[in-house]
Amino acid sequence: MNVILLENIENLGGIGDLVKVKPGYGRNFLLPQGKAALATPDNMKAIEARRAELEKAAAAEVAKAKTRAKAIDGVELVIPANAGSEGKLFGSVGPLDIAEALAGIQIEVERAEIRMPEGPIHELGEFAVGVHLHGDVNAEVTVRVVAAE
Repeated sequence: MNVILLENIENLGGIGDLVKVKPGYGRNFLLPQGKAALATPDNMKAIEARRAELEKAAAAEVAKAKTRAKAIDGVELVIPANAGSEGKLFGSVGPLDIAEALAGIQIEVERAEIRMPEGPIHELGEFAVGVHLHGDVNAEVTVRVVAAE
């Protein structure tokens, strides 16, 4: 299935690129989300006419993500959790807990934007956690998990 991308998509292409994708990916994700349009001759002409407008909107989105990254980068969160005598947590600290802690200091972050490649935190200590705000805009917060009183 050939589609024209309406925004930059990681590992696929940029605005206005004609790409071939699997039918299910195009039909179930790209088209309903408004990230792509079918590659018909009429759509190709319309996209070329709107290309500057789409690139301007994408640049505004990147600028907004960069300002959010400046606010988030270097923030240190202290999250209290129940732990045993050896420093192991009863439960874990995951993306939802980190998003709530950031919301507590007036920084809005979606749970899906928090990147924890090693999975949730299961012990006391200090950890660097990535926040993926846009395709090429990332920030990092420091999470200190301390024993709850």
